[in-house]
Amino acid sequence: MQPVKMFSTGSCPYCIRAKALLRERGVESIDDIRIDQHPEQRATMVQLTRRYTVPQIFIGDTHVGGCDDLVALDRRGELVPLLAGTR
Repeated sequence: MQPVKMFSTGSCPYCIRAKALLRERGVESIDDIRIDQHPEQRATMVQLTRRYTVPQIFIGDTHVGGCDDLVALDRRGELVPLLAGTR
């Protein structure tokens, strides 16, 4: 399984939904970078993604995007192969 990293906040409903979907697809561990607890990480997130909203999700070296992007990836049947490293 590919490593999953997510920039998030504790109260963001999209972050909560993204984490739930990833767990439904077998992800047991998420490197959750909470920018509400570590505001200095916001600059890192923006530099890596050019986006200002959370969540920002990485699977392996692939920047998936936000929750809507993750859901769309799943609906196309591409999330599980990406997590498995076969995409």
